[in-house]
Amino acid sequence: MQLTILGGGGFRVPLVHRALLADTRGPDPAVTEVVLFDTAPERLAAIRAVLDRQRDAHRAAYGEPPLTVRVADTLADALRGCAVVFSAIRVGGTAGRVLDERVALDAGVLGQETVGAGGISYGLRTVPVAVEIARLVERFAPDAWVVNFTNPAGLITEAMTGVLGDRVVGICDSPVGLGRRAARALGLDPARVHLDYAGLNHLGWLRGLYADGRDRLPDLLADEAALTSFEEGRLFGAPWLRALGALPNEYLHYYYLAREAREAVAGTLSEGGRTRGEQLVVQQREFYRAAARRPDEAHDLWERTRREREETYMADNRRAAGGVERDAADLDGGGYEQVALAVMRAILRDEPARLIVNVRNRGALPDLDADAVVEVPCLVDASGARPLAVDPLAPHQAALVRTVKAVEREVLDAVRTGSRAAALRAFATHPLVDSVAVAHRLLDGYLRAFPELEQVLPGD
Repeated sequence: MQLTILGGGGFRVPLVHRALLADTRGPDPAVTEVVLFDTAPERLAAIRAVLDRQRDAHRAAYGEPPLTVRVADTLADALRGCAVVFSAIRVGGTAGRVLDERVALDAGVLGQETVGAGGISYGLRTVPVAVEIARLVERFAPDAWVVNFTNPAGLITEAMTGVLGDRVVGICDSPVGLGRRAARALGLDPARVHLDYAGLNHLGWLRGLYADGRDRLPDLLADEAALTSFEEGRLFGAPWLRALGALPNEYLHYYYLAREAREAVAGTLSEGGRTRGEQLVVQQREFYRAAARRPDEAHDLWERTRREREETYMADNRRAAGGVERDAADLDGGGYEQVALAVMRAILRDEPARLIVNVRNRGALPDLDADAVVEVPCLVDASGARPLAVDPLAPHQAALVRTVKAVEREVLDAVRTGSRAAALRAFATHPLVDSVAVAHRLLDGYLRAFPELEQVLPGD
């Protein structure tokens, strides 16, 4: 089976390759060929060097793996014959992420790449590209499945379903990471618990933690020591989690403590620090340059950079919560690449799995319409990902989810029609934008920062 990775020079590609190599040690690997495609050949060369070192290590320990890697010169060549397309592109690169953050901060609001104004800007740039990719998949690989990791993942997945329907599955490692940490806090085996989780990508709640037929989440909420022993407990605080009666996805910190998160970013910048995008620009620039000069050391260089990246993940939010440190278990990976592998094995090998992924709602979550892409537990097998029915969200949860879904729909409408009015409504409607005047400044600022948006939004 062929897996095509779009964004093949992306920094996280070695995680997927590592998981695929491990999978080849079993009797029936899901993927036997990886095809990489990227518009940045220098990045692709560096990542290919990392993969070669991973393959060398695997060969020394286990023998020659039944997994080949090649680079495609064109998107059409990359897509032909593939069974799965893994979409992990970044329109505008990390430099675009810096602008997404900075324009928002200059307007006095948060600019994270998936949450708030930055996510809207990123979505406006990315949706047209993602839709064109979906059309090319339909043309060159009509039977292929698309696994989407391109952010904003829920929005981009919904855009691609407009072309490919249910053959698109969006993935994220946040829900499984939350469930894993919650289970370990109670001394439970994460592999043996079932999660009641519902919402949108980066906007969901763990509402139940089932082990041996019993919901153990009430036990966790009642145990102060256990509740504050892991990242989300320390990020949000035990009193708020008990008030919610649920564990929020870590990205809800931007909503529940927006003022504190914004002030933490401002404090970092006032001390001469960098935004998250600027951190990644420096980290990755140094890695890609060094890997090009010393390809034999590419894997070690990548691993050091990966570790630093994980250690600084959501650093401003953790600073706002009083200096929360990341759990050591979360620094070693094993998140999104394992979700990706599980989805591919379920679909390609018809190994049914219960996974939390992003799919069209189809009535599973009563709070949203059938075509809205939601993040809920799904049964995944050779027929795709079928969302499992979940209980309605609590009113306060549903209100936030409906508002953010309305913002996503305005972004999709803006791209479809070229309407700046729809884009303005998206900015003004978002919960983290507190003024229509600010929304105007944001739209104008992003149009100046990204001249290509003039083509996406020619006007009303």
